[in-house]
Amino acid sequence: MSGEVSATGASPRAPRPGTQKSSSTVTKKGDRGAKEKPATVLPPVGEEEPKNPEEYQCTGALETDFAELCTRSGYTDFPKVVLRPRPHPTSLPSASLSEKPTLDDQWLSGSCSLNSLESKYVFFRPTIQVEQEPEDKSVKEIYIRGWKVEDRILGIFSKCLPPLSQLQAINLWKVGLTDKTLATLIALLPLCSPTLRKVSLEGNPLPEQSYHKLMAQDSRIAHLSLRNNNIDDHGAQLLGQALSTLHNCNRTLVSLNLGFNHIGDEGAGYIADGLRLNRSLLWLSLAHNRIQDKGALKLAEVLRPFELTHTEVVERRRLLLEKGTQERLRSPSSSRHGDSKTDREKNQLVGVSSVALVDKTDKMQTVKTPKSLGKKKEKSGEVVKKEEKSGSGQSPTQGTPKKEDSTKAGKGKVTIPEQKPIKGKGPKTGSKEKRSILLESELVAETTEMVNPLLEPVEHRDGKVFMPGNKVLLHLNLLRNRITEVGLEGFLIAVQYQAQFSKSKSMSKGPVGLLWLSLAKNCFSVQCPMYTMIQELMLPRDPISKAKLREEEAMAFST
Repeated sequence: MSGEVSATGASPRAPRPGTQKSSSTVTKKGDRGAKEKPATVLPPVGEEEPKNPEEYQCTGALETDFAELCTRSGYTDFPKVVLRPRPHPTSLPSASLSEKPTLDDQWLSGSCSLNSLESKYVFFRPTIQVEQEPEDKSVKEIYIRGWKVEDRILGIFSKCLPPLSQLQAINLWKVGLTDKTLATLIALLPLCSPTLRKVSLEGNPLPEQSYHKLMAQDSRIAHLSLRNNNIDDHGAQLLGQALSTLHNCNRTLVSLNLGFNHIGDEGAGYIADGLRLNRSLLWLSLAHNRIQDKGALKLAEVLRPFELTHTEVVERRRLLLEKGTQERLRSPSSSRHGDSKTDREKNQLVGVSSVALVDKTDKMQTVKTPKSLGKKKEKSGEVVKKEEKSGSGQSPTQGTPKKEDSTKAGKGKVTIPEQKPIKGKGPKTGSKEKRSILLESELVAETTEMVNPLLEPVEHRDGKVFMPGNKVLLHLNLLRNRITEVGLEGFLIAVQYQAQFSKSKSMSKGPVGLLWLSLAKNCFSVQCPMYTMIQELMLPRDPISKAKLREEEAMAFST
């Protein structure tokens, strides 16, 4: 009896009938266990998670699929899939606009906002916001904000997101990601539709700062936003290495937003190192960081001709040798030695050895004379006779691919003998002939040269090798850093070089450098002469300012 009194006194809310029905051995712990017994219903349901969700076939309707999979996984309360709220459209200017409709619009806007918020807590309730295509109502963007996304939720996403054929973007803002859940998310992305090219992970600081794994070589992500993730110089080093290294580089990422982080001079240097050999990134934001003059000068350096390091020079030579070896292996075995000799003679004698070259081609039973090897067209006597003896004329259609055919076709035009006759583009000589060996290998070489910057044309000065610099980057945002006039001078030199380069490239295609550069809110005066010069140089390059000028001119012309 004393035991029952003590139990009752210790837990006044314990029900008396339960205590009386129990035996004398029932204690406070047993009574509490009896009370908590109904709460143990969820774990058995959760234990069936690997079994039941696999039996469900997703239909492509995210709201239905997510709710069904959550229920099968043991969730009783889970986020709802809702349409993303759009801002209230601003009223268009109209001649019939009066005060009364404006007041009605304000009242209507207030009533709509009250109806949409059932209580002051509804806004903070976890949801999955989606944007849909207007035609077929398919989900194109997903927004998750302010609630923790765990492994089980990511497991559900791995089943219901792949059927979304029009999914383009995933935005996760302050969802409590960890390095482990980020790895799960990265494994999920390849399962989704190929249209998924944009990922935004903002407000998700990670201890190991493993964001660079999103930029792997096999990644399809084109737009990546990593704002407000406390990324420091170590994280910037990993991201810079993901942009490019000596042996590989990212070829899919187009825009990278690193604003509102803790990147300093050292981290900016790592990002600049990544830009040295990267030729895919067009848009980069480093706004609201801690970059000073040292980091600014490193970034400005890669925008103009910069000196290759010793390791880069060695790697460039290795790539050139490897390219030459591959091209020789693809050439016919009977003409390898002759081809190498003719290459040397072409580089050394240009047009003087034309007769000797024709003799060699005859010996190798080739079908076409070196028509466009510069100045050989004038020597029509002996060359034409040998050409007639070969019986091929000037438009051979036989299919023995030769290294000399590619040299004669010129660098800018690549033709395939089996498909159409080769027509020379004229007496183009000199350096354009030194890298052509075989038609097929030239196609490969053209692609390699576009991809690998180490094979770009370089300039030799004072025993050093200089690359032309990164002209693919179009947008650079350095707003609100700690750059002074020292760093500003580096950007002025880079912008001046790119402006001069773009003038010389005005009639030809190819990247021309920055079109938009933001250096505002740094540690220099707005009236600084160098800053004014940068603005004047960038103004005619900015496509937005150009569009505004055209609109103003059109309006002035119409009036």
